[in-house]
Amino acid sequence: MDFLTNLVEVVNNYLWNYVLLFLLVGTGVYFSVRLRFIQVRKLGAGLKHTFGGLTLHGEKADHEGMSSFQALATAVAAQVGTGNIAGAATAIVSGGPGAIFWMWVSAFFGMATNYTEAVLAQKYRSTDEKGKVVGGPVYYIKAAFPNGFGKFLAGFFSVAIILALGFMGNMVQSNSISDAMFTAFGVPKAVVGILVALVAGFIFLGGVQRIVSVTEKLVPVMALLYIVGSLAVLVCNWRNLPGVFVNIFTAAFNPSAVLGGAAGITVQKAMRFGVARGLFANEAGMGSTPHAHALAKVEKPQDQGITAMIGVFLTTFVILTLTALVILSTGAAASGLTGAALSQYAFATVFGKAGNVFIALCMLFFAFSTIVGWYLFGQMNVKVLLGERAVKPYALLVVMFIAVGACLKVQLVWDAADLFNGLMVLPNLLALLALSKLVVNLERACRADEETTGKPAASACGE
Repeated sequence: MDFLTNLVEVVNNYLWNYVLLFLLVGTGVYFSVRLRFIQVRKLGAGLKHTFGGLTLHGEKADHEGMSSFQALATAVAAQVGTGNIAGAATAIVSGGPGAIFWMWVSAFFGMATNYTEAVLAQKYRSTDEKGKVVGGPVYYIKAAFPNGFGKFLAGFFSVAIILALGFMGNMVQSNSISDAMFTAFGVPKAVVGILVALVAGFIFLGGVQRIVSVTEKLVPVMALLYIVGSLAVLVCNWRNLPGVFVNIFTAAFNPSAVLGGAAGITVQKAMRFGVARGLFANEAGMGSTPHAHALAKVEKPQDQGITAMIGVFLTTFVILTLTALVILSTGAAASGLTGAALSQYAFATVFGKAGNVFIALCMLFFAFSTIVGWYLFGQMNVKVLLGERAVKPYALLVVMFIAVGACLKVQLVWDAADLFNGLMVLPNLLALLALSKLVVNLERACRADEETTGKPAASACGE
């Protein structure tokens, strides 16, 4: 067990800190340039398209898919996990305040990657034997490589995402929930695990309709709760904010000017941990969120593309940034803690013991929403590999993994989840790059429509 744990850790360090870091950021830069920085040009249109008709009781999802906002809510449910509370803390401890700057950079370029994923998911979505809409990376991977190699890549992706998210990833999330509940309320981890598993099982068995109904209500509420709590801390420490921003930008290029040489943090470390944690939190390029965006009922693939960008914007530039500012403005980074414990300590400087309770509740909402989203993404790939008959056994297995994961923290499971998360990125990025000309042509067609119709850029091909 120790040998396997060490081996997986070594592979993870190389995969995430070098190979994927450059591949993911490089892909984001490539699509940003090819799409003429669509994340800037269409940000306003994306926000309007996403929140213009916001409601907590939207139209019912059916065999034809779901609304654009419901698709985004399901995607964000998976994106906003424990990493948005613990990820910023880990980045700051390992890479210093400058890591936050590089986190922003990776998210900026990641918005273009996420746009591409959503457009392709829409373009190559299909219907199953029951007439239900299906889609995701498996479909555009096969389209990119219409041969035996494509089938192999698609199968590899499906296996990796089922293991990474459906099983091991959901064990990690349930363990985070049980840890937070035990620390804040003293509730036994086994009890938490059973309760979370039962509620999750009830939602799973309700199919896409019930999952969507939960995510479209849970995501706005949990995001608002966390934003309000974070802003309360920042208001109490508003005098420190100018210095925090100065430190972030200074430490991004000259860490020793902020931390001193003894800290041992270099520009390379700030960049490495900022980019890695940012990409892990917003999942741009990982191939997870396209499953939700494929189900959206929109007029054109580009409509869902600009909506998908907002998911990265919310998870990184809002949620993750608020966590970082809370930690830095309260001085909690000097506490010697890391991860979720550091975030709890930061909130406790203002709320006292209630800070632990607040983070515990946020961890519950964030991690549970991720469990629901990840289950759905895994389920869609189970159908591709094994058919409809395998869905209920898969749901039962996931429920069991959730219950067990709450009680056990096996390092190998955590590291293996990271490993398979990384492995599923590779076939996804290959397909994105292979189909890049198609995405660029679709976007050019949009711009041509704008010029022909005379509509302003913010209202054509995205509204």
